[in-house]
Amino acid sequence: MRLGFIGLGLMGSGISANLKKAGHDMVVHDLRRQAAEKICAAGAEWANSPREVAAASDVVFTSLPGPREFEAVVRGDNGMLSGMSRGQPLFDFSTNSPTLIRSLASVFAERGAVLLDSPVSGGPAGAASGKMAIWVGGDEEVFKRHRPVLDAAGDQVSYIGPLGSASVAKLVHNLSGYMIQTALAEAFTMGVKAGVDPLTLWKAVRNGVTGRRRTFDGLADHFLPDIYDPARFALKLAHKDVSLATQVGRELGVPMRIANLTLEEMTEALGRGWEGRDSRSAMLLQKERSGLDIKVDPADIAAVLRDKSNV
Repeated sequence: MRLGFIGLGLMGSGISANLKKAGHDMVVHDLRRQAAEKICAAGAEWANSPREVAAASDVVFTSLPGPREFEAVVRGDNGMLSGMSRGQPLFDFSTNSPTLIRSLASVFAERGAVLLDSPVSGGPAGAASGKMAIWVGGDEEVFKRHRPVLDAAGDQVSYIGPLGSASVAKLVHNLSGYMIQTALAEAFTMGVKAGVDPLTLWKAVRNGVTGRRRTFDGLADHFLPDIYDPARFALKLAHKDVSLATQVGRELGVPMRIANLTLEEMTEALGRGWEGRDSRSAMLLQKERSGLDIKVDPADIAAVLRDKSNV
C-alpha cells in the first residue's frame, strides 16, 4: 500500500518511520523540507504540497499541531482535499477539534473521500517505539480495512465510534491527565511544606491504594455501574480526611483551590443525606448537573478489565 504522510514533527517522524519499516511505499510532506531528510533517506518520496501527497497515495495520514494547521493542510492552497480521489481515506493522528472534524464531513463526502479522526497517545517515545494508543472515529468498515496499517503504528488500536468521537476520547484523556497533574502538585506541596521529604512522600503514596491501580480503573467501581451502596469507604469518613488535609493547608499557608472545591462537593453530597454511601457518591452531583444517566452493565466492565490486550 502506498501511504501519504503529512507532518513530520516530534510525533509524525516516529509514526511515519514505523510505517516505513512495515514495508509500505511512502510519500511525505512537511512545512520544513529538512524534517523529511531521515525518512527520505530510508526510501520515502518527497512531495511539494499536501495535494501532491494525496494524489500520489492510496491512503493519507496527518500528524499536525492542531485544528488550524489541519484545516490549512486540508483546504488551503494546494490542499490535500483537492488531490484526493473517491473512496480514499484520511486518518488524522492530530489532537484535533471534534467540532472541526465533524464540520468537514460534508466537504469530504462531496469529494467522495473519507475522513477519520485518529488521535494517538504515547508521546514522542511511544510514537518512535510503536507503544502507542490509536483511537479511531468514522466509518467502521474503512477502519477495519486499514487496521493492519494502523497496527504498524501503534500497539493499542481501538475503534471508538462515529466521526469525531475519537477526538472527544483524546480530549477526555488529556484533560483528565492535566487535571490530575494539577491536583497532585497541590497535594504534594502541602505534604512537603508539612515536613515530609518529597522523595519519601512520593515513595509512600505510590504504594497506597490509588498509586497501585491504573488511573482510570477507579471509574469501574462506582461511576460507570452507578453503584454506591454498600459503601467500600463511607462518604463521611472521606469528608473527614479531606477536611483534615485542607486544614493542614490553611495552617501552613498553602493554596489548595482544588482540594477545597473537592471538599465543597463532598459537603454538598453530605447535605443530600449520603454520609453512609460510598465516598465516590459525590460524583453523582456532576452527573445530575450534566443531565446524564450513566449506567454500564458490570459484566461489560468486567470483560474490559479481563481483556489482556488492554494492558
